[in-house]
Amino acid sequence: MSPPRTILAFDFGLRRIGVAVGQDVTKSASPLGVVTNRRDGVDHDAIAALIKEWRPTGIVVGMPAHADGSRSDMQELVEGFIAELQRYDLRVDTVDERYTSVEAERVLKEARAAGSRGRISREMIDSAAAVFIAERYLSSG
Repeated sequence: MSPPRTILAFDFGLRRIGVAVGQDVTKSASPLGVVTNRRDGVDHDAIAALIKEWRPTGIVVGMPAHADGSRSDMQELVEGFIAELQRYDLRVDTVDERYTSVEAERVLKEARAAGSRGRISREMIDSAAAVFIAERYLSSG
Protein backbone atom coordinates (compact mmCIF):
# COMPACT_ATOMS: atom_id res chain seq x y z
CA MET A 1 0.00 0.00 0.00
CA SER A 2 1.45 3.35 -1.00
CA PRO A 3 1.63 6.22 1.49
CA PRO A 4 -1.03 8.95 1.24
CA ARG A 5 -0.33 11.72 -1.23
CA THR A 6 -0.90 15.41 -0.57
CA ILE A 7 -1.11 17.88 -3.43
CA LEU A 8 -1.19 21.62 -3.75
CA ALA A 9 -3.47 22.79 -6.56
CA PHE A 10 -3.19 26.14 -8.30
CA ASP A 11 -5.70 28.12 -10.35
CA PHE A 12 -3.34 30.52 -12.15
CA GLY A 13 -4.46 34.06 -12.88
CA LEU A 14 -2.66 37.24 -13.81
CA ARG A 15 -3.50 38.97 -10.52
CA ARG A 16 -4.07 36.04 -8.17
CA ILE A 17 -3.39 32.34 -7.99
CA GLY A 18 -6.06 30.34 -6.19
CA VAL A 19 -4.61 27.65 -3.93
CA ALA A 20 -6.05 24.46 -2.44
CA VAL A 21 -4.63 21.45 -0.65
CA GLY A 22 -5.91 17.96 -1.33
CA GLN A 23 -5.12 14.39 -0.42
CA ASP A 24 -5.80 11.13 -2.14
CA VAL A 25 -7.19 9.15 0.81
CA THR A 26 -10.52 10.97 0.72
CA LYS A 27 -10.04 12.50 -2.74
CA SER A 28 -11.06 15.82 -1.27
CA ALA A 29 -9.52 19.27 -1.09
CA SER A 30 -9.77 22.43 1.00
CA PRO A 31 -9.24 26.06 -0.05
CA LEU A 32 -6.09 27.79 1.21
CA GLY A 33 -6.72 31.25 -0.22
CA VAL A 34 -4.71 33.01 -2.89
CA VAL A 35 -1.18 34.02 -3.72
CA THR A 36 -1.22 37.58 -5.01
CA ASN A 37 1.13 38.14 -7.92
CA ARG A 38 3.68 40.93 -7.66
CA ARG A 39 4.50 43.47 -10.34
CA ASP A 40 7.52 41.35 -11.27
CA GLY A 41 5.59 38.07 -11.40
CA VAL A 42 4.62 35.19 -9.16
CA ASP A 43 5.23 35.52 -5.42
CA HIS A 44 7.46 32.48 -5.04
CA ASP A 45 8.16 33.30 -1.39
CA ALA A 46 4.46 32.69 -0.66
CA ILE A 47 4.44 29.48 -2.72
CA ALA A 48 7.62 28.26 -1.00
CA ALA A 49 5.98 28.91 2.39
CA LEU A 50 2.93 26.84 1.35
CA ILE A 51 5.16 24.01 0.18
CA LYS A 52 7.12 24.11 3.44
CA GLU A 53 3.90 24.09 5.50
CA TRP A 54 1.96 21.39 3.61
CA ARG A 55 4.87 19.26 2.32
CA PRO A 56 3.02 18.10 -0.80
CA THR A 57 4.08 15.08 -2.82
CA GLY A 58 3.03 16.88 -5.99
CA ILE A 59 1.58 20.02 -7.56
CA VAL A 60 -1.43 20.30 -9.85
CA VAL A 61 -2.11 23.29 -12.07
CA GLY A 62 -5.34 23.97 -13.91
CA MET A 63 -4.78 24.22 -17.65
CA PRO A 64 -7.18 26.64 -19.34
CA ALA A 65 -8.76 25.93 -22.71
CA HIS A 66 -11.64 27.27 -24.73
CA ALA A 67 -15.02 25.55 -24.37
CA ASP A 68 -14.32 23.48 -27.50
CA GLY A 69 -10.99 22.31 -26.04
CA SER A 70 -8.82 24.48 -28.28
CA ARG A 71 -5.80 26.29 -26.92
CA SER A 72 -6.52 29.51 -25.00
CA ASP A 73 -4.36 32.62 -24.79
CA MET A 74 -3.70 31.88 -21.10
CA GLN A 75 -2.09 28.51 -21.78
CA GLU A 76 1.29 30.03 -22.62
CA LEU A 77 1.27 31.98 -19.35
CA VAL A 78 0.25 28.87 -17.39
CA GLU A 79 3.03 26.89 -19.08
CA GLY A 80 5.48 29.59 -17.96
CA PHE A 81 4.15 29.29 -14.40
CA ILE A 82 4.58 25.50 -14.57
CA ALA A 83 8.18 25.97 -15.72
CA GLU A 84 8.79 28.22 -12.70
CA LEU A 85 7.33 25.56 -10.37
CA GLN A 86 10.09 23.15 -11.40
CA ARG A 87 12.33 24.91 -8.83
CA TYR A 88 10.50 23.05 -6.05
CA ASP A 89 11.59 19.59 -7.27
CA LEU A 90 8.04 18.23 -7.16
CA ARG A 91 6.07 16.51 -9.88
CA VAL A 92 3.76 19.00 -11.61
CA ASP A 93 0.63 17.71 -13.32
CA THR A 94 -2.12 19.58 -15.11
CA VAL A 95 -5.87 19.10 -15.35
CA ASP A 96 -8.46 20.69 -17.58
CA GLU A 97 -9.77 23.67 -15.65
CA ARG A 98 -12.63 24.59 -17.96
CA TYR A 99 -15.62 25.86 -15.98
CA THR A 100 -13.95 25.56 -12.55
CA SER A 101 -14.37 29.27 -11.82
CA VAL A 102 -18.00 29.18 -12.97
CA GLU A 103 -18.58 26.07 -10.85
CA ALA A 104 -16.87 27.68 -7.85
CA GLU A 105 -18.93 30.86 -8.11
CA ARG A 106 -22.15 28.84 -8.38
CA VAL A 107 -21.33 26.77 -5.28
CA LEU A 108 -20.41 29.88 -3.28
CA LYS A 109 -23.64 31.62 -4.32
CA GLU A 110 -25.65 28.56 -3.32
CA ALA A 111 -23.93 28.53 0.08
CA ARG A 112 -24.72 32.22 0.51
CA ALA A 113 -28.36 31.63 -0.44
CA ALA A 114 -28.47 28.83 2.12
CA GLY A 115 -27.42 31.18 4.89
CA SER A 116 -23.67 31.79 4.82
CA ARG A 117 -22.85 35.44 5.32
CA GLY A 118 -20.59 37.89 3.61
CA ARG A 119 -19.95 38.85 0.08
CA ILE A 120 -18.33 36.48 -2.39
CA SER A 121 -14.89 37.84 -3.25
CA ARG A 122 -12.76 37.10 -6.30
CA GLU A 123 -10.25 35.53 -3.90
CA MET A 124 -12.90 33.10 -2.62
CA ILE A 125 -13.79 32.14 -6.19
CA ASP A 126 -10.14 31.62 -7.16
CA SER A 127 -9.45 29.44 -4.13
CA ALA A 128 -12.67 27.45 -4.64
CA ALA A 129 -11.69 26.92 -8.30
CA ALA A 130 -8.38 25.46 -7.05
CA VAL A 131 -10.43 23.03 -4.91
CA PHE A 132 -12.25 21.83 -8.05
CA ILE A 133 -8.91 21.48 -9.86
CA ALA A 134 -7.53 19.37 -6.99
CA GLU A 135 -10.63 17.20 -6.80
CA ARG A 136 -10.68 16.60 -10.56
CA TYR A 137 -7.06 15.48 -10.37
CA LEU A 138 -7.60 13.28 -7.32
CA SER A 139 -10.68 11.59 -8.78
CA SER A 140 -8.91 10.86 -12.05
CA GLY A 141 -6.07 8.86 -10.57
